[in-house]
Amino acid sequence: MRHTIYETISIIGDGGMGTVLAILLCEKGIPPRIWGYDKEQLAEIARDRENKKFLPGYKLPEALIFEPDDAGIMAGADLIVSAVPCQFMRSVWIRLARHVPPCVPIISVAKGIENNTLLRPTQILADVVGRKQATSGESPGDESRAAKLAVLSGPTIADELVRKLPATACVACDDRSLAEAIQHTFSDGVPYLRVYTNTDILGVELAGAMKNVIAIAAGVIDGTGLGDNTKAALLTRGLAEITRLGLAMGARPQTFSGLAGLGDLVTTCISPTGRNRSFGERVGKGLTVRQARDATQSVVEGIATCKSVVALAARHAVEMPITQAVYEVLFQNKPVKTAVADLMRRQLKAE
Repeated sequence: MRHTIYETISIIGDGGMGTVLAILLCEKGIPPRIWGYDKEQLAEIARDRENKKFLPGYKLPEALIFEPDDAGIMAGADLIVSAVPCQFMRSVWIRLARHVPPCVPIISVAKGIENNTLLRPTQILADVVGRKQATSGESPGDESRAAKLAVLSGPTIADELVRKLPATACVACDDRSLAEAIQHTFSDGVPYLRVYTNTDILGVELAGAMKNVIAIAAGVIDGTGLGDNTKAALLTRGLAEITRLGLAMGARPQTFSGLAGLGDLVTTCISPTGRNRSFGERVGKGLTVRQARDATQSVVEGIATCKSVVALAARHAVEMPITQAVYEVLFQNKPVKTAVADLMRRQLKAE
């Protein structure tokens, strides 16, 4: 059976995940174009054929095309990948929105929840790109020319993908045929990446965002040397509160036991190279939040996401004690030892 494969792909964002997906597509013989908001940084990557900031040590294929022009990156694309960190998505897509071709699908690989608006990545895209289409001659209620949105998520550490270590992910979309087309675009002919489909965009995005907060807590445990029993308890109870909020917001329970939920949570909490876990470990070893953040090469999404999750928990009246403890450590200067002690002293209850 022949499946739809996208062949003219534009990647927005030259970070680790955007770069590794570009490498993967080049290996499949469908080299994409990649865009970065900083033209000088993009030119440096193109010149050196290496993304020294986000994926050092790996030469980029000669076939990979670097496109700094806002209109040029969108021209002729049949699939757009949004690989921009969540808190920067709105400004980037406001800049690019007028160039997005009608009806071209956009797949987000970002993991986070926007501060203030509490929107997920695909909701930000719908807000910005949808508004653009409504103000360019289309009726606000006419969705016939609107971009279809999807999300690619799961336990996919860029450094392991680029080394071709076996990995799995899921693509979530309301449109099953689009999900399958994206699935085959990234999986066919790639023996080290297996992509599953899912229709629960809400659950997949919430799980991908919230696991970063729990990963910060996991890093704190590593930094303070609290042991494997503590970390096992953290992952188990962390997943419980992620699931509680997800269900309160309308997500499906099975999503949280799948790749985007449990799978991504485990990977992020145990990986020695994970940004969020490593940041938490530095805090656990005694660095201030600012010092730990400055020592991290790229964006620690869990810091900003923690604020948003606490706000969502309050909105939906969901108890999230671990997330609340992380918030108090990050933003209220609560000592780590006090936060752990308070969690252990909470009223006893059934599991």
